[in-house]
Amino acid sequence: MAVEVTLEDAEWMVGRAGLSGVSSMQRLPGGWDNSNLRLDLVDGTSLVLKIWKAQKSLEDVRTVIQRHIWLDRHGVPTATPVVLEDKSRMAVRDGVAWTLMPYVSGGHLGSDRASLESLGATMARLHEVPEAECFPRDFRMGWPLFELMYELADEAGEWTEFLVVLRDEEGRLREEIPDNLPLGILHGDLFPDNVIGDGEVAAILDLEEAWVGPCAFDLVMAFVGFGWDSGRPVEERWDALVSGYESVRNLTNPERAALAVLHRYATLSIAAWRYWKHNMAEPGTELSVRYLEMVDRLGVEFGF
Repeated sequence: MAVEVTLEDAEWMVGRAGLSGVSSMQRLPGGWDNSNLRLDLVDGTSLVLKIWKAQKSLEDVRTVIQRHIWLDRHGVPTATPVVLEDKSRMAVRDGVAWTLMPYVSGGHLGSDRASLESLGATMARLHEVPEAECFPRDFRMGWPLFELMYELADEAGEWTEFLVVLRDEEGRLREEIPDNLPLGILHGDLFPDNVIGDGEVAAILDLEEAWVGPCAFDLVMAFVGFGWDSGRPVEERWDALVSGYESVRNLTNPERAALAVLHRYATLSIAAWRYWKHNMAEPGTELSVRYLEMVDRLGVEFGF
């Protein structure tokens, strides 16, 4: 649930950065747990206040901030929290981290050809950034989440049809996904609400799911996020993503051969996260069937 924030709260936070004069505040779209609000100051500048309610610990927040700093240093467009007067990049209120970030104008990136070519090229540059300790080698929405879901099902004594399918699919995918594909830093969750831009990428946001993994996985995850329309994959969108990507880095033959199975893993991961979030962690809402969108996609063939 989003945190309620007053103008006085916002004024407290900008004061930590040596600023003042919040004239207006509006909630930004996107995000499920963390609150993101645009703050307009009387001097005409705008900032984004992010309240990290979804993170398990303050150390988790520090790690994600380090990821943003690392990518920014290596030329990947992102939004890095501003340095506060105490030299930190976050304030703590009621045990929750608050950060201020530059406001990047433009809405969520579209699915037109120019936008997707830009996204593909930005991904390829991201994948060439040197690894750093702040990026784990496990995909948080993948195998580790699946195992947690099985444990919860055992504890509850309730294995639903989806959980049985998930376990069966996982077994096949683990056997079929090659373990020798080129690796790089991945965003891991490239959906429209995590990318700002108007015709080209202005900033990649929300690095909570970032990890070191097969580069091609990020490409197909972006296709899961941007490439489908009304339950069908759009070939032109895939072509645009690949065209932009290969303007920077060419896919290898083993990567091309693995695209279909990686896409299935990416789709299943989103289905699993949605099922876990809305049926296990926070059940009883109208979002409980949201995972079925991804389940339905598993039955659609696409020639990568």
